[in-house]
Amino acid sequence: METIMLNKTRSFSEPPSSEITPQFVYKQRRRFMQAGMAFAGGSMLSPAALGLSLDLSDLPDSRYNTDEKLTSYEAVTTYNNFYELGSSKSDPHQNRERLKTDPWTVKVTGACHKPGAYSIEEFVRPQRLEDRVYRLRCVEAWSMVIPWVGFSAYELLKKAEPMGKARYVAFTSVYDPENLPGQRRRTLDWPYREGLRMDEAMHPLTIFAVGLYGEVLPKQNGAPVRLVVPWKYGFKSIKSIVEIAFVEEQPPTAWGRADAREYGFYSNVNPEVDHRRWSQKRERRIGEFFKRDTLLFNGYAEEVASLYAGMDLKKYF
Repeated sequence: METIMLNKTRSFSEPPSSEITPQFVYKQRRRFMQAGMAFAGGSMLSPAALGLSLDLSDLPDSRYNTDEKLTSYEAVTTYNNFYELGSSKSDPHQNRERLKTDPWTVKVTGACHKPGAYSIEEFVRPQRLEDRVYRLRCVEAWSMVIPWVGFSAYELLKKAEPMGKARYVAFTSVYDPENLPGQRRRTLDWPYREGLRMDEAMHPLTIFAVGLYGEVLPKQNGAPVRLVVPWKYGFKSIKSIVEIAFVEEQPPTAWGRADAREYGFYSNVNPEVDHRRWSQKRERRIGEFFKRDTLLFNGYAEEVASLYAGMDLKKYF
């Protein structure tokens, strides 16, 4: 399954994004943010459509960044898992316009002192996205390196003031079977649901992504907002989020409901824990012929291993 590898956010003492991102893309992103419209409509032209070659290799290194070669924009946006839009890797791109993202509301519910419902503009506007570029590695049955635009999930979650009894955060994706062809089939128990333990959700490596490659998040990649948890397999990084709930008990998840023997709640990248039907010791990077060794926690062991101290990672897989 997919794994996502993440870049550290840049500090405010580092160069502004206008100095490290092509000027056209930077100005367009700023214009859409100031208008408060970009993440609802997703109308910005892609760099590929404009004939631009985005080279973000000069992004300054940071604590979580990877310096590996970026996966091409074309591959990132045409080879996807998004079962709501179809089970084939090409279906999400082909069916992307079936996902209606305007208007869009994200509800924050459950055991918190400040629940609410937010338009996508209200969800995004406070986050100063021009200062947030994350270069992440992602792993499913393949892996990619993606320059996400987003912000640490804890920045939003803490504003809801979760209660002490809230031990988990549950996420729910869009449910629209009238428009989304994949939801007309019983592939999964729709809508798609995922969850994290509270300390996982509040870790700075867990982000809400609202863009990639300097543009608004394409629909096939989970517009207008998705989760990115880079040390876990990609199905944990739920797309097109409509609800975030603070809960006391471990929440059910879509793939866990489908087969808990194959898809555990934690789903940490671990080469020593095989899927029932295949080995997870090696992964294929899109654009490369040979497979490479899979890294424990997708290479983020130094940052996240303490979350699982004393746990049997084969039992809690």
